[in-house]
Amino acid sequence: MLDDLNRLSTDGIFCPASHCRSRPLDLVFIIDSSRSVRPAEFEKVKLFLVDMVDTLDIGSEATRVGLVNYASTVIIEFLLKTYSDKSALRQALARVEPLSTGTMTGLAIKTAIEKVFTEESGARPSSENIAKVGIIVTDGRPQDKVEEVASMARAAGIEIYAVGVDRADIQSLRLMASLPLEEHVFYVETYGVIEKLTSKFRETLCDLDSCALGHDCQHMCVNSINSYYCKCREGHALNADKKTCSQELRGKTLEDQCMCEAQIAFQKKIQSTIQELTKKHILFSNQTNI
Repeated sequence: MLDDLNRLSTDGIFCPASHCRSRPLDLVFIIDSSRSVRPAEFEKVKLFLVDMVDTLDIGSEATRVGLVNYASTVIIEFLLKTYSDKSALRQALARVEPLSTGTMTGLAIKTAIEKVFTEESGARPSSENIAKVGIIVTDGRPQDKVEEVASMARAAGIEIYAVGVDRADIQSLRLMASLPLEEHVFYVETYGVIEKLTSKFRETLCDLDSCALGHDCQHMCVNSINSYYCKCREGHALNADKKTCSQELRGKTLEDQCMCEAQIAFQKKIQSTIQELTKKHILFSNQTNI
């Protein structure tokens, strides 16, 4: 039985976190469009995808989105590198058409791993530490094996979320999803309420906006993973307390002035000492000659 948090009825509404911001993702939707998904229901799925995209920061340096459409066959509608503009991405989602009979979920996941979550297709290298996320939406029981291929996805560092609708097989959803299951398996009773999952995913996929929660930076606050660090405006340097800033040029000038004055004073002292020694040498020489 799924946790109540992950089960939505017509009355279930989640509110997005108020201090949440979209983190960069390589995100691939894997959607079931077999004949069991009626045309009106498929339109609801597309609205869900559009709503999801609207909650994310889309761009080549932000979140990249790919789409795998499947039934008995699998079609890659677009790759992670295809769209970096949110408007064009929304239009592409609106053009997607349902396929036919069959529910080859395992094949769809395998296709996503081998042909979409690759650097050639726009996925970023692991060195950049960008999360790879797959969201599967289905209303049926897979007609092929999903456990092994889902395990391959997780081993490749892909986080899998499984969304079941209506007649979806709960056990199959659990086999596909990443752990912990209570955070990665979702179920809705009808396609009519699938859009309400948007805010739940918004909460799940976001980063905490630590700067919005409060900070003590003098100039600028920069969010990092569940924390923040301070940064100074141009022409200023961060002080040892890592919070306040000082004018960089003024500090450098004063330092240079101090060094210059010290050098001059030292040079004068050396010259004075040399002059004194010279005088003593001359006086001693004269006395010796006498």
